[in-house]
Amino acid sequence: DHGRNIGGPRFPLENCMKPGKFGCARPASVTEAIKLLAESGGGAKVMAGGQSLGPMLNLRLAQPDLIVDITAIPELTAVREEAGSILYGACVTHSAFEDHRVIDPTGGFLSTIASGIAYRAVRNRGTRGGRIANADPAADWITSLTSLGAELVIASASGERRVALGAFMNTAYSVALDEAEFIVAIKIRRYSKAARFGYFKFCRKRGEFAEAMAAVAIDPEGDIYRAVIGAT
Repeated sequence: DHGRNIGGPRFPLENCMKPGKFGCARPASVTEAIKLLAESGGGAKVMAGGQSLGPMLNLRLAQPDLIVDITAIPELTAVREEAGSILYGACVTHSAFEDHRVIDPTGGFLSTIASGIAYRAVRNRGTRGGRIANADPAADWITSLTSLGAELVIASASGERRVALGAFMNTAYSVALDEAEFIVAIKIRRYSKAARFGYFKFCRKRGEFAEAMAAVAIDPEGDIYRAVIGAT
């Protein structure tokens, strides 16, 4: 049988939970990735871990002509220090934070956030840059990193620009990102030993998207007092 008729109209099975046709490219550098995005004329989507984009493709909420897989670009998994802050490549996975395999300038807060994201299989592949770029208001990093005053490094053909995460997200699922540019790194300042952080989210069951969440960051030595509410 080529369809189903259970309490509703018949529909072809090949259109259910399968993505449309698209090409795939795996650039080895940021420059090559930018060129592919520019040449696509807006018909390309960047993919890292695929944990957010994959379901969108299957449901055909996203129907790109080309997928640009950026996981082969070495600098996107690098972590380096800048003056008073840490710069994380956009393809660093959630599990890297959970397992303390990268520097944590918050004394463990980043690890706590990462460990509460979905399931371990998702955390092994999912990346922080991808989570932010899709701008789901129920995504843990959007709320928690906004409370930390995180800054994004965005690459395009004209070079790099930096924007505060709080200004990057226009509204749910909409960000200040042009079609031919993508996130290459996330910058987080170092916090003092006096800093305190809090995070809580409400889910019907572990692993689901939150129905409400909140993050707080307080550092008296840096005159930082932030509270952010998300998902509601």
